Order: sequence, then structure tokens, then C-alpha cells
Amino acid sequence: MHSDDLRHAEVQMAQQIQATYGNGVHVQIFENRRRAKAHELLLDWLNRGRDGKLTDEEKRSTRVILFGHSWGASAVVSLARELQRDGIPVALTIQVDSVTKNGEDDSLIPANVVEAVNFYQTGGILHGRSKIRAADPSRTTILGNFRFTYEKEPAGCRTYPVVRAPSV
Repeated sequence: MHSDDLRHAEVQMAQQIQATYGNGVHVQIFENRRRAKAHELLLDWLNRGRDGKLTDEEKRSTRVILFGHSWGASAVVSLARELQRDGIPVALTIQVDSVTKNGEDDSLIPANVVEAVNFYQTGGILHGRSKIRAADPSRTTILGNFRFTYEKEPAGCRTYPVVRAPSV
């Protein structure tokens, strides 16, 4: 997915959030394979002093929300782990149909995440992760693991690209 492709619901959602909250938020979309770039830019955005070093106040005063779909959902959990090593809290992670990438564990939410939610479906070729859990339940609340279906196509979905299996 390209970060400016309006056929994708994630791009539309990001633009709507930015338009609604203006300069009060910074919204950016990254492909799952660009997690290192997302991490680098996030650290830069948080560094209000522009001195290359995040202060404890800059870390504490931020509200980071990470959203990902499919491999992007797996990347969200990995990015949250990287932010934990940096001492940066994450207010919320949202995983939609999380599909584990090699070498990543998208089921265990790190303790720097305050709240996490997981949406998954069981139809189709790939199935989203059905359950996430907190590494430290005293610090992270799992809001739920919610199963949903694509039984009825929402009206707006006709403009989205669809991958269909070839007929045999």
C-alpha cells in the first residue's frame, strides 16, 4: 500500500484524523517494511527541543497511538517494543488482522503499551491473529480480541483493490 493511495481505508482514516485534529496531532502512514524509518521519524517528532536527545518530559508528555493492518499490525507491536527500549510510552496499539512476520511476535504486547485492541477475521486465505496478551497485565489493558467478518461488503469497499485467488 502506498501512503497516499486513497483507495485504502487506512489512508482515508489518517487524512480524516489529521483534518479533524490539525496541528494537535501528527499522522503518518508507513509500509510495514519501513518500520525503522517510522521509528526514526517518531523519535524526531517527539524531540521538541531539536537537540537530538529526548528528555524524560518529552517522553512522558506524548500520546503515541499505533495502528496496523496485516503485516503492518505485526510491525506495530515490534515498533512498540522498540519504543519501550527508548523509554517511550504508547497509549494504544490497534491490530487489525495481524499476520506475524518472520522473527516477530505480534501476540505479546509490551509493557510500555497502556491499552491494546485486536480485531481479526477467520475467513479468507490468511487469518488474522485471534488473541493478543499483555506482557505485564498490571501495566497493559487488553481492550479485547474481537472477531469480525467480511460477509457483507460495505458500500465504499467497491473502490478498494481486492486480491482474488485465480480460478482453477
